[in-house]
Amino acid sequence: MVMQWLRLRIAEIFFRNIPHGRHIRIRPVGAGRRHIAARLRYQDKLIGNPDTGVLHGGAITTLVDQTCGAAAALSVFPPNIVATLDLRLDHLRAAVPGRDVFAVAEAYRVANQIIFVRCTAHDGDPDDPIAYAMGSFMRLHSLFENPLRALRRALQYR
Repeated sequence: MVMQWLRLRIAEIFFRNIPHGRHIRIRPVGAGRRHIAARLRYQDKLIGNPDTGVLHGGAITTLVDQTCGAAAALSVFPPNIVATLDLRLDHLRAAVPGRDVFAVAEAYRVANQIIFVRCTAHDGDPDDPIAYAMGSFMRLHSLFENPLRALRRALQYR
């Protein structure tokens, strides 16, 4: 329970620190050992077709990419900074105008340097997805500095 709460807090920081995600207000709504769920609220500024009110595909792509990245980053301990290597996104249908869009991403394979993630995006009914995605993310370095290395460095400068 504590780890789930901690993962959700770290995911909040993750989304808040990526400018585009912060601008379109992506928010995590759930977190597990290897998965993250996030929400993109329906907003007028994200409408791609003013005649129909459908959200722009780029907003959904951003939601999926950042949710996959958060799932990858938090699938290891300590969490890692990751970079998107590859993302395949299949848009199945348009999101229903006026509805929030949710993405649920799962890191299904963690290797030494690469983390593989799959994701489903939906607008309220997980059984009627608007998009599926598969991605791979490169592990760059730990999100948090090694505490022993930090202590050693701090002692060197005394």
